[in-house]
Amino acid sequence: MASKKSFIGEFEHMVLAAVMRLGDEAYGSSISKEIQQETGRRVPSGSVSITLDRLESKGYLTSRMGSPDARRGGRPKRFVKVTKAGLLAVKDARAAMLNLWNGLERKLEEA
Repeated sequence: MASKKSFIGEFEHMVLAAVMRLGDEAYGSSISKEIQQETGRRVPSGSVSITLDRLESKGYLTSRMGSPDARRGGRPKRFVKVTKAGLLAVKDARAAMLNLWNGLERKLEEA
């Protein structure tokens, strides 16, 4: 019997990977920029914010509020960090995709 795994969607996967890459400096705008820089995909900040909320409610992220920032109208940045459960979700998602892609290199070369 297969073990029960919690699967994450493509955008959740991108957000978690960006947070992992950014480390302690991961917050909404930096995550959007990281995804766009590394994938070429434009990401609205609202999409990132909603996804961060969802990932935190799933236990894949934790967040903390930074100091108020005058450049942001006195609002603090919300910094996020991937939890152990989040790391496992990314690991499982990566393994699943690698399994699906196994053996498809030739088909891609033919394209």
